[in-house]
Formats: sequence, structure tokens, C-alpha cells
Amino acid sequence: MMNNNKIQIEFFHDVLCAWCYVLAPRIKKLIERYPNEIVLIHRAFALAPSERSLEYMFGSKDAAKQEILEHWRAANENDPEHRINAELMETRDFDYPYSMPGLLACKAAELQGGNEKFGEMMDRLQKAHLTECLNINDDEVLAQCAKDIGLDIDKWYSDYKNENTRELVLADLALARKYNVNSVPTLVANGKEKFIGAQSYESLELWFLSLKNKNND
Repeated sequence: MMNNNKIQIEFFHDVLCAWCYVLAPRIKKLIERYPNEIVLIHRAFALAPSERSLEYMFGSKDAAKQEILEHWRAANENDPEHRINAELMETRDFDYPYSMPGLLACKAAELQGGNEKFGEMMDRLQKAHLTECLNINDDEVLAQCAKDIGLDIDKWYSDYKNENTRELVLADLALARKYNVNSVPTLVANGKEKFIGAQSYESLELWFLSLKNKNND
């Protein structure tokens, strides 16, 4: 799947995913270095699709939060800027969020400003979740994040609440299944070549250069 000889890279990520937060700046660095050679497409992936998902996976909401915060701490060690604040989130008394409100918020941003706005909203929500430790299942928090990236709030809110927006999220989840994407962060290039996990920038660049070589064969 080529677009003007550019390599198409689909970035499957979730608002909840600390490792996605770590990888995102490395992807931006790659695009800055190869601006005319990459088309980046943001895709939704739901680690916890429903309000009860975390209870089903971990046994209870409290157990889920404690285990997830250990993942936060591990991801923070992998983040050069150490932006992930598990200690602050541990003090918050709201239920640990599930994926869908944030993903719907990102798709509503995309409907207004294209796929690039999906990425901007994802970045803003991940900062709200992982650094500021706000409740990204709260509509007011989501709306403030939409405002922060320059969206028309009335249109954004209308799209956020529209059932068609949910269908767009579900379409991304179906695409993930088609590609056999089972975890995030995952990059899929040209519909088939995968890069999985928050690997180093050097590993990411080597993967990209190998794609270039294949395309030039």
C-alpha cells in the first residue's frame, strides 16, 4: 500500500498505553528525519474496551490499578523524559479508566481535523492520563483536551456522542484483528510488516530502513 512512493505506517495505540506514550516521540523523530518518505496513519486499539474489562482481566478494579501502575513504572524507566507519574495516579480516587471514551474522543477529533488531529488528541489525552493523572473517562476532561488542541468544542462533542463515531473505532479494531495485532504499541507498514513494542529509536530506524530496501528491490 503505497502513497506517492511513501511507506504507509499504521500506528495502533490506546490512550491507556504507557508504552505507546514512550514510543510516540520516537515515531515523530523518525518522521522528522524522513519527512518525504512516510505516511503515518493513527489507529485505535482498545486494551480495555468496556467499563468492566479491567475487572474481568485482573479480578478487581483495585488489583487492576496496582498491576497497571507497575507497568507505568517500567515504561517510565524506558522514557528518557520520565513523564509517567505512577505515584500521582496512585493517589487518585477515581476508577482507573477504560479505553473507549478516550478512543471516541480521538475519532471525534479526526472527524473534525483529519487523522493528524487523531494523533494530536491521542498525545494530549496520554499526557492528561499518564503525566497529569486526570480522569480521561470524564467528559469535561476530554472536552478540555479537545479545546487544548484547537478543536471546535460543540462539533467535537456532537461527534464524540455520535454512534457513527463508535463505528469508526470498531473499524480500527477490526483492522487490528485482520493484521493480527494483539498488543500495543504496534506499527504495521504497507499492510504487513510489523514493529512491536516501545523499542529504541535506533531499532525503529533500522526497521524503517529495511522497509525502504525492500521497496527498492
